[in-house]
Amino acid sequence: MQALVGLIAAFACGGFFGYVAGYSGLLGGLIAWVANLYFAYKAFRYFGARSVRAVVQSIWSGEMGKLILTAALFALVFVGVRPLQPLALFGVYLLVLGTGASALLLVKKNPKN
Repeated sequence: MQALVGLIAAFACGGFFGYVAGYSGLLGGLIAWVANLYFAYKAFRYFGARSVRAVVQSIWSGEMGKLILTAALFALVFVGVRPLQPLALFGVYLLVLGTGASALLLVKKNPKN
């Protein structure tokens, strides 16, 4: 879902504000998406009651790694991409980030019988 939202937003930026805004938005969406993929990989490696310590450790390390990866990717984009539209970059980044954060609100709860 996050990848789809990022692509749609990047195409919208490109259509309304031009080519630079389009690829800037795409880069912002990719930064959020790649960082969330890393977190999901690290955080959900363990499950079950016997591995509570491993679960907590993997969630913590996944979140720290996600933050570091996000900062590194933003630094790479700001250093290596010219010209750049920062408003599109951060706008699509925040939109993709918000999509993941609000996904739980979209899921319908099934009552248990």
